[in-house]
Amino acid sequence: MKYILLMTGTKAGVDTYKAWSQKDIQAHFAFLMNLNKNLSEAGELVANEGLAMPHQAKVVRAGKDGVPVTDGVFPEAKEFLLGYWIVDVESPERAYEIAARLSAGPGPGGVPTNMPIEVRQIMSRRTEEQL
Repeated sequence: MKYILLMTGTKAGVDTYKAWSQKDIQAHFAFLMNLNKNLSEAGELVANEGLAMPHQAKVVRAGKDGVPVTDGVFPEAKEFLLGYWIVDVESPERAYEIAARLSAGPGPGGVPTNMPIEVRQIMSRRTEEQL
């Protein structure tokens, strides 16, 4: 079963992160790289990416004749997507275990960040099969 693990944050959280010491930032990234390596070696990692900062985001809708209409940036948003992992695991419980490991990534002084990680199963059927 495939799951997407969504890491969300707030502007305040990102601003706090920017104030971390270089040592704490390096420890956090070392943790993430090690976790990604472990998941890859276990054959569970499908993909993962960090995303650009929210001030670069746009919401797009189809306007007249399908012409893209963009809107944004939304600084009033309480939370925004920072990055994601797609994992292929045997059970939802395993996806939850991985999400908990991500959440426990070290912050300043090695204290776990307890970053919220949303876990959602990826639907594997085609749209017409779901109707």
